[in-house]
Amino acid sequence: MKQLLQNLSNGKTQLVDIPAPMVKRGHLLIRTEASLVSLGTERMLVAFGQAGLLAKARSQPERVKQVIEKIKTDGLMPTVRNVMNRLDEPLPLGYCNAGRVIAVGDGVEGFAVGDRVANNGPHAELVLVPKNLCAKIPDGVSSTDASFTVISSVALQGVRLCEPTLGETIAVIGLGLVGQLATQFLLSSGCNVIGIDIDPVKAALAESSG
Repeated sequence: MKQLLQNLSNGKTQLVDIPAPMVKRGHLLIRTEASLVSLGTERMLVAFGQAGLLAKARSQPERVKQVIEKIKTDGLMPTVRNVMNRLDEPLPLGYCNAGRVIAVGDGVEGFAVGDRVANNGPHAELVLVPKNLCAKIPDGVSSTDASFTVISSVALQGVRLCEPTLGETIAVIGLGLVGQLATQFLLSSGCNVIGIDIDPVKAALAESSG
């Protein structure tokens, strides 16, 4: 099957042929029908991969601290080899998937072969996903629309943590996809929303939504 992978050592994004996953206990094997690109997250990973080692270190100071501690315990060269091996491991891209169940693992209830499900599988022809990260797609909802489920839940969780009240004024800073969705949830909650972004196109899109 084909899957999209990101190499964090050199920034290359590759569509590769890899063996298809086998269904296992507690999981669903799903054939992808739509897979949403999370532009901010995936562009960040590509940019991180294309950056030099110094830029990588600057962008992740907490990781640098962990590397320094590892050098103290394991030595310089073993740590360097470990870091380079980790960067060379291909990283699956994507986490907003919609597809049709083709196999159900042992211990899974409430799902059957043929069900359409939204899930957090990567960009791949077949994805293996734990049952708790899958939800049935209602009849009448397209797979394309359903592929927005996971990223919408990220925005929704942010709104829930904010605990908005009717008539409250709330600022959403950053009007990418998650920010646009958050503004919609807040407007639906009866809030006055101030959207802030340096990109006038994104600001205009939010304004056109209210």
